[in-house]
Amino acid sequence: MMIGALLGIAGLIYTVLGLLHAVYTLLDERNPKRLAPDDPAVVTAMQNSKMRLSRGAMTMWQAWISFNLTHSLAALMLGAACFIVAACFRIFAFPPAALFALAGVSLLVTLIGLRYWFSVPRAGTLVATLCLLAAALLYAF
Repeated sequence: MMIGALLGIAGLIYTVLGLLHAVYTLLDERNPKRLAPDDPAVVTAMQNSKMRLSRGAMTMWQAWISFNLTHSLAALMLGAACFIVAACFRIFAFPPAALFALAGVSLLVTLIGLRYWFSVPRAGTLVATLCLLAAALLYAF
């Protein structure tokens, strides 16, 4: 019971973070004020500057939006993985390494967050990682 709850909490955290990130990104596409630079000149420069790698096919603003949306998708996928394992760990015999792998991915996300993000996603990913690590340890032992 405890393992499923811990997996569910981690899944909920990643799902909420991913959904909020996606909604804020989509709202920022037309009216940048959440996950966008606070200097309007920087937003304008991003909208008018082409990304070199794309050979002029996309602007830095389009790249910014797509980076943020794929980041949201990754958080949603990690949340879904937690929910799937929570729903199935009593039915299927997962190797303990599967739960440690989830915790490991979450730890990598947390380490990136500690370096580059602000407090809310940092705290969320840290709590999710601790939940996943506890679930993996309870499952393995």
